[in-house]
Amino acid sequence: MTMKRDSLSTPLPDVAAGPHLGSPMPLDWVGMQGIALPLWLEEGGQAQQVHAWADVQVDLPAPHVKGIHMSRLYLLLDAFAAAQPLDAGALADVLRRMVDSHADCGSTQARLTLAFPVLRRQPALLTAGLSGWKSYPVRLRASVSPQGFALSLTVEIGYSSTCPCSAALARQLLADAFAAQFGEGSIDGGVAGAWLREHASLATPHSQRSTATVSVSLTEQAELDLFPLIDLVEAALATPLQTAVKRADEQAFARLNGANLMYVEDAARRVQAALAPLASLASHYAQARVTVRHMESLHAHDAVAQAGQLA
Repeated sequence: MTMKRDSLSTPLPDVAAGPHLGSPMPLDWVGMQGIALPLWLEEGGQAQQVHAWADVQVDLPAPHVKGIHMSRLYLLLDAFAAAQPLDAGALADVLRRMVDSHADCGSTQARLTLAFPVLRRQPALLTAGLSGWKSYPVRLRASVSPQGFALSLTVEIGYSSTCPCSAALARQLLADAFAAQFGEGSIDGGVAGAWLREHASLATPHSQRSTATVSVSLTEQAELDLFPLIDLVEAALATPLQTAVKRADEQAFARLNGANLMYVEDAARRVQAALAPLASLASHYAQARVTVRHMESLHAHDAVAQAGQLA
């Protein structure tokens, strides 16, 4: 369709430049939420593209300014996505550019939240050559203000938890049933083994899928280091969720659960203890917080515990 020349030369109306329709007042934050954004991450020497959702805002302290320039924020965010890989320095740079782009609005602060899943291939516990993909939800919260740059990284890590009390109650039932069957006399090992294979699960402890949500604060010079952080937490909990499994791997997972019985308090303390050395070993992880959630199979509610604080 051909546009008329006179329509192209006609100035477009700029309603934002007009007078206020309401009361002129400063606003803490103005911007956009849920912007789709492709990002590139480098983890473990490999790059992967992730589909992120971005929330971005600047402050509007000048009461006489009707509104911000959302297109400026959008275009800066688009250029930021194209100039990957993602790191703390890139986040600080784009936020400062956003503040500069709104100097005519009096803006002095900007903030950006990025949410995305990071994928990682995980090998089976025992079966050679067997593996599958795990997804870890990640959230980055970054801001700049006259006080400086702030960045926190949050990752959610799944694991399995088996209740120690439930396990003890199940063992008591098994012991009682074993005593009733064999008494106090001599026991034939083969017969006892056959009985156990048939009856040892007459009571089973309850276990459930669980999550550890770990947040760390980072400096502008920091690497994101997602996979090392994930490895640290999974090693502390010892029962990470699996992907592809065969019977041998499922049995190995059952053994891990039996060897790592934990209440929600135990899980939180395990992760807290694993994160504690980070402040001295890597200054860019100066603060850490962990929240664990056990999605109970016994109750209709969840058990939760939290340790640590972020500024």
